[in-house]
Amino acid sequence: MYFILTFTFNCLQIVNPPKDLKKPRGKKCFFVKFFGTEDHAWIKVEQLKPYHLHKEEMIKINKGKRFQQAVDAVEEFLRKTKGKDQASSHNSSEEKNRRNSSEERGKQSAGEEKRKASLSEGKLKKGTGEGKKRVSSVSSERGSKSPLKRAQDQSPRKRGRPPKDEKDLTIPESSTVKRVMTGTVAGFKWPPSVSEPVKDSDPHFHHFLLSQTEKPAVCYQAITKKLKVCEEETGSTSIQAADSTAVNGSITPTDKKIGFLGLGLMGSGIVSNLLKMGHTVTVWNRTAEKCDLFIQEGARLGRTPAEVVSTCDITFACVSDPKAAKDLVLGPSGVLQGIRPGKCYVDMSTVDADTVTELAQVIVSRGGRFLEAPVSGNQQLSNDGMLVILAAGDRGLYEDCSSCFQAMGKTSFFLGEVGNAAKMMLIVNMVQGSFMATIAEGLTLAQVTGQSQQTLLDILNQGQLASIFLDQKCQNILQGNFKPDFYLKYIQKDLRLAIALGDSVNHPTPMAAAANEVYKRAKALDQSDNDMSAVYRAYIH
Repeated sequence: MYFILTFTFNCLQIVNPPKDLKKPRGKKCFFVKFFGTEDHAWIKVEQLKPYHLHKEEMIKINKGKRFQQAVDAVEEFLRKTKGKDQASSHNSSEEKNRRNSSEERGKQSAGEEKRKASLSEGKLKKGTGEGKKRVSSVSSERGSKSPLKRAQDQSPRKRGRPPKDEKDLTIPESSTVKRVMTGTVAGFKWPPSVSEPVKDSDPHFHHFLLSQTEKPAVCYQAITKKLKVCEEETGSTSIQAADSTAVNGSITPTDKKIGFLGLGLMGSGIVSNLLKMGHTVTVWNRTAEKCDLFIQEGARLGRTPAEVVSTCDITFACVSDPKAAKDLVLGPSGVLQGIRPGKCYVDMSTVDADTVTELAQVIVSRGGRFLEAPVSGNQQLSNDGMLVILAAGDRGLYEDCSSCFQAMGKTSFFLGEVGNAAKMMLIVNMVQGSFMATIAEGLTLAQVTGQSQQTLLDILNQGQLASIFLDQKCQNILQGNFKPDFYLKYIQKDLRLAIALGDSVNHPTPMAAAANEVYKRAKALDQSDNDMSAVYRAYIH
């Protein structure tokens, strides 16, 4: 059976889960392998729709290139499977015709033998007794094994067994798939529909087509979400999910009380995932109204940053820039006023190394513990719990944050002493910001030289630069949709800080400097609060 899953893109195959991987509690689900990435995940049964019944509907809803590629992949598999079945059917028909022809010839031969025998017996009756004896002996031998019987014995195979070519065309059914098919799949009854779903061409595997019409349910289970700690030669350590494409799965939340300061594009998604995974969270935001939604989801409200820190064991913060980060800690009723021995503070803001080092010093001076943990990603990845966390500072605190990092991200790296994460984050965003400016430059150059921008995107998506980032940002430009997923003003801030980082070590950053000028031009055109892809407008005005 072929199905559509209602929240992402890909094709799936049901496989047997590892022996040490427990099946999620609650509703029935499949353990599946993602084609292409070789990742795995648990998928709830009710999130699947029959592929053939809903394909056209989903194609109308989803215009993205990845969705169409997923459809094409499934259709190609169906065509190949159908071709195999037709070849098998053709070979079976030919073999059946050969058997029927052989049997018919055998019958005709037997009839001819009988007629000849009758004529011989008629003639021999007139002969001598010696002749009778000789003919009788021959007849008895013939009677013991008829011509038809002999023809069957001389056949290269016995009737009833499949011919060799048929056997070779049969797709083997593995014991793994057989167990799954007779268990979870066989036991589930699809809800009645107007028309019956099309039967599988291949009965041995179940494939799924995934779309992006809904967000995954809270109880959607990923493949382990177990952590593995990898020591690298550079001294850095990473805590990462075994499955890098699936949404967060079963997580045992820490029993520590969690605080969170700052509910912007990134902070909102982080807090939502912390709550979903069972953490106890107290929130604060400069604009108090943003807290209301999270209070409804079960969060507690803190009146000031100092109050949140004093009532929680670990407090996270995610604000816009170095000034906001300093004001949050050092300002009136700020974080520092709530710090006392044992309290933990984790700054997730993207700032420069000097700022984060200053904050670490004042927190530690009061007996607190400090960790910097800026995140790489955007609003969508934050909502999906798929951020990449870069951490540095107190190693013990990093480990204490394990369940929180699992809830909000797919991978986290420990990079050593305070300041390393800030530097690495600025370098990552410098590359990303420069790449975005190059994309915009290429699209505008295509336009002014009479080339199709859509064709340019199609070409890029088929080459080595193909990525989700490239596709999404180009789609933003082509559709004129610059709703912020990563504010343009913040990527320009990161470019500025990265250039300053280069200056501090006398390292040239000419590409970043050029990109920074383009973003400054876009800001002058009132694009600060749009998505970073709005840098495109700096080239057309």
